[in-house]
Amino acid sequence: VPVFILAGLLVHCVFLVSIFDIYFSSPLVHGMTPQQTPLPPPAKRLVLFVADGLRADSLYELDSSGAPRAPYLRSILENNGSWGISHTRVPTESRPGHVALIAGFYEDVSAVAKGWKENPVEFDSVFNESKYTWSWGSPDILPMFAKGATGDHVYTFCYAAESEDFGAEDAAKLDRWVFDHVKSFFNSSRSNQTLFSALNEEKVVLFLHLLGIDTNGHAHRPNSREYQENIKQLDEGVKEIAALIDNFYGNDGKTAFILTSDHGMTDWGSHGAGHPSETLTPLIVWGAGVNYPQKVTSQFFEDNFLKEWKLENLKRLDVNQADIAPLMASLIGVPFPLNSVGALPLEYLNSSALFKAESMFTNAVQILEQFKVKMNQKKETTLSFLFTPFKPLSASEQINFLRKIRLYIQQQKYDEAVSLCKTLINLALEGLSYYHTYDRLFLGLSIAGGFVGWTTYVILVIIKAHTNLTKTVPSNKKKSTLFYGFAAAGMIIAFFLLIQMCPWTYYIYCLLPVPVWYAVVKEISVIQDLATNVLSLHIGQSIGFLLVCILGIEILVFSFFYRSALTVGLLVFAGWPAITQLWIQAKTKAMIWTLLCVLLAIFPLMPVVGREPNIPLVIAAGLLTLLISFFSLASLCKSENKYRDNEDLKVYFYQMFSVALSTYIVSSTHNSLKIKQGLPVMNQIISWMTLVSSPVLLLLSPTFLFERLFSILLSLMSTYLLLSTGYEALFPLALFGLMFVWINMEQEALQHYGLSLKPKLAVFNFTCAVDITQFRQLHLDDVRRSFFFVFFIVTAFFGTGNIASINSFDPASVYCFLTVFSPFMMGGLLLLKVAIPFVLVSCAFEAVQVTTQLSSKSLFLIVLVISDIMALHFFFLVKDYGSWLDIGTSISHYVLVMSLTIFMMVMNGLAQLLTTQRLGLFRRTKHHS
Repeated sequence: VPVFILAGLLVHCVFLVSIFDIYFSSPLVHGMTPQQTPLPPPAKRLVLFVADGLRADSLYELDSSGAPRAPYLRSILENNGSWGISHTRVPTESRPGHVALIAGFYEDVSAVAKGWKENPVEFDSVFNESKYTWSWGSPDILPMFAKGATGDHVYTFCYAAESEDFGAEDAAKLDRWVFDHVKSFFNSSRSNQTLFSALNEEKVVLFLHLLGIDTNGHAHRPNSREYQENIKQLDEGVKEIAALIDNFYGNDGKTAFILTSDHGMTDWGSHGAGHPSETLTPLIVWGAGVNYPQKVTSQFFEDNFLKEWKLENLKRLDVNQADIAPLMASLIGVPFPLNSVGALPLEYLNSSALFKAESMFTNAVQILEQFKVKMNQKKETTLSFLFTPFKPLSASEQINFLRKIRLYIQQQKYDEAVSLCKTLINLALEGLSYYHTYDRLFLGLSIAGGFVGWTTYVILVIIKAHTNLTKTVPSNKKKSTLFYGFAAAGMIIAFFLLIQMCPWTYYIYCLLPVPVWYAVVKEISVIQDLATNVLSLHIGQSIGFLLVCILGIEILVFSFFYRSALTVGLLVFAGWPAITQLWIQAKTKAMIWTLLCVLLAIFPLMPVVGREPNIPLVIAAGLLTLLISFFSLASLCKSENKYRDNEDLKVYFYQMFSVALSTYIVSSTHNSLKIKQGLPVMNQIISWMTLVSSPVLLLLSPTFLFERLFSILLSLMSTYLLLSTGYEALFPLALFGLMFVWINMEQEALQHYGLSLKPKLAVFNFTCAVDITQFRQLHLDDVRRSFFFVFFIVTAFFGTGNIASINSFDPASVYCFLTVFSPFMMGGLLLLKVAIPFVLVSCAFEAVQVTTQLSSKSLFLIVLVISDIMALHFFFLVKDYGSWLDIGTSISHYVLVMSLTIFMMVMNGLAQLLTTQRLGLFRRTKHHS
């Protein structure tokens, strides 16, 4: 068994990691030469304001009285500068947003896992190309651009990380810190000669990173008074800084200003996914070299924002977020960042047609450089007869393009030159993507081959070891020839990869199917037996059974996209006793089962958690848990169980006290945050203590089936309440009720099929090891059992929200534990919240296995097959194109299903631990005769 499990884990880890290699490897290439426009730039210096988490509509819209939220910025876009919307890409997090703004490329999805702290990949940026850059703001953002810079010309001034507190009374102080430090910096430069002369150089960048709006948005939501007040303060600060800088340089008209944001924010205060409120950010540019506002009579955009914002008559110039990097580079005349994929937005520039054409040409050559490097890399590692180049940009085509553009510029046909440059940029970007995804089909087919082989092998193992369908004893004669055949195939594949100098991971992906299929073909006798057995069955029945299986799995796959599919599934489950005539046998149990299925079916129809906190519901859930536990305790005390020691019941009182305490802590913490007093230290200490002590209390409880499960519920509820902000607090209760009835129903089903005698559930003890000889063989009904388990696991996952989307996480759910921004700690607590319903289902499944006398391995293998078939679906549904929301969702679906399998192995072990282990602290040993 251990060998099989290890092989399984290994295979699944390879499948899981493969998608990052196949779909999301880093697009960056190195070794290009810097490209710079040969004409003098319009500006000597650039001031970049990034208002972290500022939505486009929040800045541009008018307030209820019809006055602008940001009067100074409004007057700029009406009288002095150009404006538009900058469209960001997913993941809408601070790090990728800043990389797109300042380095001009979209970080690949895998960089999100690297966090905000470091440069996972070395990249060039506008800051690096500048003569000097001074930056002020958050310690999460500034260091990464300073670290990648060559030489020491990027200076950073950061506040302490502890300042980013969601529970603080006023996060706008983070912005005031920046504005005050910039003012004192300019004042001190008057008495510091080296600094003064450095500030008067050309190619200088000043970067102000303003985090207040983001922090206020997380803490109070973007429609709150705090968020909107913060925008007013930002506006005043920008006005002061702009005036200060103009004065410092004697109004020389050589300063360009840009105000934008790295990402927006949803109405419920989160970001990360691809909702328009997260991807639409403001862009206002003014000063040296920038176009004045352009009056227009009508302009067409798909959204209706212009009318809402009363800006129909001012030309709106939309850009992609990465286009801002080349805009900054051309304004101050530095080389375009080497890895930039942005196209220069010419309409923002107020300069000669020659300057525009030359800048555009530089932009095209800079992107073409990356294409050439990428093509040469691919060419070197592919056999010449197998290499298919990107046709539209062959070497001759490239020369042709560049010659034509040069000619147009010499003939002063600037418009033609510009449009040809744009065509070249688009082709080069297409070519970059073509070479980046060059090996995809080949790797995808290898992995799919491995997947199908592995699933087939698991099915064969189930049939061979856990059913009585096979009879024959295998012969050993053919095995050696088989082995040599497969070994030879492996050698050929390896040799082929070796010639092409492929990365080592390719060897794993391409060689994995060989041993897997060898294992399948070795069991050929089992397949023959199976074929004869199936043919002797009733054809209609076999096809019917297959169809039901396929339908079930498709419903599961569907539920990842539409949560309402779970509701449909649960309603079908509600009718299960009626279909199988179990309800004749156990009327009350069947009634309760149907009722609870319908109750649980309501949850997937509710809106995703975290949109609107509703603390009274959390308190209600706490009180309901206490009420249920009083009734359960009462019935426990009444029931006769000669093996039970009444001292054991003490544990329940501690656990109930813990639930009551959690309920109180949640309400008092949220009240305290509401009146802006931060998180009370006492509450924080109690929250962490509850988190640590609840699993300990659980392990002190008796191991009788009912008592231990009840204890698990209380223990998990006390932690779950602390992490809840709304109706989801009721979810574990409904789920646990259904799980408990499920254990009882499975008992009835066993008797219904006449498979075994019914053990008494009341005195059933988890620790009494089930006698191995009592394990029975698998029956068709066990496939349904396993399917129920997978379905309940998926319900535990999506019942209260879509875990697959980053933005459905609400930081408010961790406020009982911490309010200072700490991505890994918050992420850990949110994962714990996701795992709690999971643990409930796993423990119930453990109980079902034990009480229906099945070895956990056999049921687990069926679960493995179901989840692998689902994973294969998602493998082919992974996208790396289209809207970024689709991309993010498709990856997380695949990762979810793959980790589900690995996770279920862990959960299986955890459930065994939670149900069978017991700590003996205050137990006297008693000897039962």
